[in-house]
Amino acid sequence: IVYKLVKDFNLIFNILRANISPKAESLMVMELEGTETNFKKGMKYLKGLDIDTEPMEHDINRDEDKCVHCGVCTSVCAPEALYIKDRRSMSIEFDYKRCVACELCVRVCPVKAMSVSFE
Repeated sequence: IVYKLVKDFNLIFNILRANISPKAESLMVMELEGTETNFKKGMKYLKGLDIDTEPMEHDINRDEDKCVHCGVCTSVCAPEALYIKDRRSMSIEFDYKRCVACELCVRVCPVKAMSVSFE
């Protein structure tokens, strides 16, 4: 399936997580990059195979009520999806579009404000 996305739709992929089981429900989290037209064609191809697709950003959450803006998460966030917006207030921002769902922020958050769900 991934081969077809590359060959037929000229999409670049980065598999972030995969749990594949023959003849069972499986899960693959990937980044896809390409032109908007090719991306739409690739998504149509996947839907034609009865493969559910969902933008990752809907499954990544930060509980604003729990977050104390300590900044620990920013030290482990390589793509800088979590970053200090204002040094004076030390306010932490979360750019969902930059997040690759590595879950490092979930592991280090002392107040458990970050959660990731792929289901």
